[in-house]
Amino acid sequence: MTHHVTSMLDTYPKDLGGVDREKLAECIEACFECAQTCTACADACLSEEMVAYLTKCIRTNMDCADICATTGNVLSRHTGYDANITRAILEACRTACTACTEECEQHAGMHEHCRVCAEACRRCETACREPISSLG
Repeated sequence: MTHHVTSMLDTYPKDLGGVDREKLAECIEACFECAQTCTACADACLSEEMVAYLTKCIRTNMDCADICATTGNVLSRHTGYDANITRAILEACRTACTACTEECEQHAGMHEHCRVCAEACRRCETACREPISSLG
């Protein structure tokens, strides 16, 4: 996926300013990967025997998936760029990923899918931190 994200950034017809394209590509990729992983984790939680025990985890997974997908979409658009919106969506994504990491870690000992999800969320949270510092 990184190849396609990078190719699209490289072929954008206008200057992207001082944005680190590699960090931006990593962040976009991490957002979409996290969205997919959180969606799959929520679905796996629904298949567990004690599904009622996982209600908060499922909700947090779904919220994180939606926020990550939206963040990936916003970061993929550059025309009419607004640094304030980008900064806010990156912060929201970091917050959602932190919450999902913490929730999934509570279940990681019993559910491998929660361990995998926590790792993806942690990676996305880190990837979203990088572009914030370079925003104008």
